[in-house]
Amino acid sequence: MDSFLYSINATLPIFLMIILGKALYQLHIIDTHFTKIADKYVFMAALPALVFKDLTENDIKGSFDGGYVLFCFLTTLSIILLIWGLTELFMKNESQKGAFIQASYRSSAAILGLAFIDNMYHSAGMAPLMIIGAVPLYNIFAVLILTLKGDNDSSHDIGKTILDIFKNPILLSILISMLFVFSGLRLPAFLNKTINSIGATATPLALISIGAGFEGRKAIKKIKPTIIASFIKLVLLAALFLPLAIYLGYRNQELMAILIMLGSPATVSCYIMAKNTGNDHVLTSSIIVLTTLLSSVTLTAWIFLLHATSLL
Repeated sequence: MDSFLYSINATLPIFLMIILGKALYQLHIIDTHFTKIADKYVFMAALPALVFKDLTENDIKGSFDGGYVLFCFLTTLSIILLIWGLTELFMKNESQKGAFIQASYRSSAAILGLAFIDNMYHSAGMAPLMIIGAVPLYNIFAVLILTLKGDNDSSHDIGKTILDIFKNPILLSILISMLFVFSGLRLPAFLNKTINSIGATATPLALISIGAGFEGRKAIKKIKPTIIASFIKLVLLAALFLPLAIYLGYRNQELMAILIMLGSPATVSCYIMAKNTGNDHVLTSSIIVLTTLLSSVTLTAWIFLLHATSLL
C-alpha cells in the first residue's frame, strides 16, 4: 500500500502539470510560440543542468562499481538494438518509427529514478551509476535514430548525424559532470545554486509544453503504437531483463535502480527531442501520457513482487 501511495504521489503531479499546460493554452495564457521557445530552453539548458546536478551531487566516485555500470550499459544497448530491429521489421509507418523506438526504450531515469530510490532508501544509492551506464546511450541513440528518421533534409547525412551526437547538450552535460566527479573539481556555491535552479525548471516546463501541444484527436488515431510502446516500456523490458539482474546477484538499491531503468515511464525529454528533430511528437506525447498514467500501477506491482520475494 505504501508503494502504491508513493507511486501515485510521484506520477499524479506529472499529470496535473500536463493538464495545467492544456488549460493555460486553452485560456490563451500561453501559445504555440511559447511552447517552441520553452522546448528549446529545456533541451539546451534546463535538462543539461538537471543531469549535471544529479550526477555531481552524489558520491559516484566513492561508490563506483564498474561491473554494475557495464551491466546497465550492455542491457541498455541490447534493448535499443532489439527494439530498433523489431520496429524496422514490423512497423510499416515510416514517419512513426523514430518516435516509437525512442519512447519505447528511453526511461525517466534522472527525473523519477532518483526520487523513487531516495524515497525508499533515503539516499540516491546506485541510481547515479545506473544513469552513467544508461543515459549516455539513451541520448546517443536518440540523436542517431531521430536524425535518421526525422523529416528534414539532413536526415541521411551521416557526418551531420555524428556531429549532432557530439553536440547533444545532455550528452555534453554528462561528460562535463564526469570531469567534475572524477577530478574532484567543485563549482563555487553560487554557481551550483544557479545550476540547481535552472535544472528545477526542466520538468515543469517540459510537462506544460506537452500539455499545451497535446492533440487528443490525433493521439487517438495513434492508439495502437501508443499501447504497444507502453507495454514494452512498462512491462516487457522488466520481464525480460530483471531475471538476469537477479541471477547476477543485484539486490536492494542496485536492483531498484535497474527496475527504474527498465520499467519507468517514457521521459519528457523524448517529446522535446522528437519535436526538435521533425519526428512524430504527437505519438511521443501520447506514449509519455499513457506510460506515466499506468506506471503508478506497473511500478507498484514490480516493487511489490520484488519486495515479496525479499529482493528489495
